[in-house]
Amino acid sequence: MQDKELLIDQITAEEIGDNHLFTSLNTPMVESAFDISDEEKKDRIQFHFSEIMKTLGLDLSDDSLQGTPSRVAKMYIDEIFSGLDPKNKPKMALFENKYQYNQMLVEKNITFYSNCEHHFVPIIGKAHVAYISSGKVVGLSKLNRLVQYYAKRPQVQERLTHQIGRDLMESLQTEDVAVIIEAKHLCVSSRGVQDDQSETITVFYNGKFNEPEIIQQLHQLIKD
Repeated sequence: MQDKELLIDQITAEEIGDNHLFTSLNTPMVESAFDISDEEKKDRIQFHFSEIMKTLGLDLSDDSLQGTPSRVAKMYIDEIFSGLDPKNKPKMALFENKYQYNQMLVEKNITFYSNCEHHFVPIIGKAHVAYISSGKVVGLSKLNRLVQYYAKRPQVQERLTHQIGRDLMESLQTEDVAVIIEAKHLCVSSRGVQDDQSETITVFYNGKFNEPEIIQQLHQLIKD
């Protein structure tokens, strides 16, 4: 009975990964995620990645490969998965909307690189972020940095879209937020169906951005 339950769990896990589903709006993290230092994490990743390379039959004594486990460990912690650590979250300092600009503000074509949490291969895309001020504004670069922060972790595009949208609502103190993400998933283009042309589009609309006229205006601004 236990073996049957384990097999069902494995099948379910495969289906979730192959169909690019996600199970939580929050990034799945264990409570002990930050009990060890970044340096210790790098040491562990370096060791385990060495084992993966050896299992594949690669010769780690080769000049080109011997530094790869260390490079991968540094890349994981300091770069492509740095968004897992809350200490790297950008500070969203707000300012008074002295210009009394009460129309939508759109920051479009924010490029990002993320990684699919099902296969750990790249997701490459662009985000369009919009909000209507409730009396406060934020520096434009902070919008880019927030997108990058949430992108730099193992991700599912739907979750990424919601995480950016929810954080913007909280940070900007406004209900009127929209996020549109267009991305190409290398887990689709480089494996599986190997479709190199398809893209995935996800949206987050809240507040006034649920109104058809506002949505149409937003899409026109992104398209121009």
